[in-house]
Amino acid sequence: MQRREPYGSRLCDGKQIAAHYNAYTAFSAVARGLRAGRHTLEIVADNRFSPESALHVPNDYMSYGGVSRPVLAEQVGSCYIERIRVTPFRREGAWLARAEIFVSNLSERAPVSLRLRIGETERLLPPARLADGLNVFAAEISCPGARAWSPQDPALYTVTAILEKEGEAFDDLIDRFGFREIAIEGKRILLNGAPLYIRGVCRHEDHPQYGCALPFAAMAYDLQLVKSLGANSVRTAHYPNDERFLDLCDELGILVWEENHARGLSLEQMQNPRFEQQAEEVTREMVEQHYNHPSIYIWGILNECASDSEYGKACYAKQFDLIRSLDQSRPRSFASCKFKTDICFDLPEVVSYNIYPQWYHDTPAGEYLADLYGWVQRETGGAGKPFLITEVGAGGIYGYRSAYKAKWGEEYQADTLRDQLEAILSFPDCSGVYIWQFADIRISEEWWGTRPRTMNNKGIFDEYRRPKLCFESVRACFQNRP
Repeated sequence: MQRREPYGSRLCDGKQIAAHYNAYTAFSAVARGLRAGRHTLEIVADNRFSPESALHVPNDYMSYGGVSRPVLAEQVGSCYIERIRVTPFRREGAWLARAEIFVSNLSERAPVSLRLRIGETERLLPPARLADGLNVFAAEISCPGARAWSPQDPALYTVTAILEKEGEAFDDLIDRFGFREIAIEGKRILLNGAPLYIRGVCRHEDHPQYGCALPFAAMAYDLQLVKSLGANSVRTAHYPNDERFLDLCDELGILVWEENHARGLSLEQMQNPRFEQQAEEVTREMVEQHYNHPSIYIWGILNECASDSEYGKACYAKQFDLIRSLDQSRPRSFASCKFKTDICFDLPEVVSYNIYPQWYHDTPAGEYLADLYGWVQRETGGAGKPFLITEVGAGGIYGYRSAYKAKWGEEYQADTLRDQLEAILSFPDCSGVYIWQFADIRISEEWWGTRPRTMNNKGIFDEYRRPKLCFESVRACFQNRP
């Protein structure tokens, strides 16, 4: 490569075959015309901060380098199934699935057929000649007797697509999904027609032993700790998460707020000429790649960015429009920290706020929340919409005990979280809360001056997953709110 890339590149036998921006979504590359024998595949990852990267900036979390998620190599033929998108819906009380199968055609000229199977039901679509590039097959399948996916009963089903030529199968793809519907009704979020109340935690992919490349067992352990709190949801902060983590959430019935890669970007940073293109790429890839996960009930974008500016609002509008063009089955939101200055609440279906009463200021949590919510209802386009608290919390250093309940002591964190949660969980017009955060994390070097231990210490657990005193406060509050 002549130019250094601020993203990932793939080379086959020294020749670049793909380049990709963003570390948190997958990408693929096809090396065409390879002869039988030995070949070299190289992946070059670059995590440097530079003006060429609008989303990857010094932040309140660590940006690790290297290849941190699985890599797969496979041999494909003249055409192959790239992905499947399944949208479940109900008609006259029965479950159906609308399936779209995306087939990439490299050189196939003969007609091909597609066989689709969900549970015991199978459909064979008629033969068709493929155009070069991406082709889409679509079908609806009735699935009588299918069980609905829910946190209490996370029922999963497989969808199988098979490409055939002259009656012979030559490529297939299997994916999982769940039968469930998310809807908005006034101030409520509905799951399969029932009101949904979120008791959640925000979680970074970060671990002192593994960095951001957590193995499957560590992901599973984290989710068991989440469940031990009485929580029913995880917010992926602040980027799309590993596919295996989402698989576990599907299986365990843990609801997911997934959001694109952006946190705390100023107006000047959003005006980076690369911002819109790079933000669109990661948002598109997030939705397309994770569409089938039933645990994902909402898409989030642009955490704490310039939503108090007209330029920022135009950016939010474009990204929300993009998500709606890709997925009409889920609501959209963003986490704001702009106290009484945000101008973007007319855009999403759900209004969400990050608040830190009794931590960054001394206003009692109940008073602060009532004041903020009243402003949203009186003076913004968010009036009458569901309302979520997407961050709340306080810092506490593991092992630091203070008889005076000093800040950064475990006692102060436990008491503050209890007061915050009791106020939020008893607020009648709030649809739920996410605690900041699940576990302590490393941060960028540029943030060390504002964080003890060069860590973000607001975790319910420390970085080694040892519970702090606030664990019992959180669990008691969550258990008292069904």
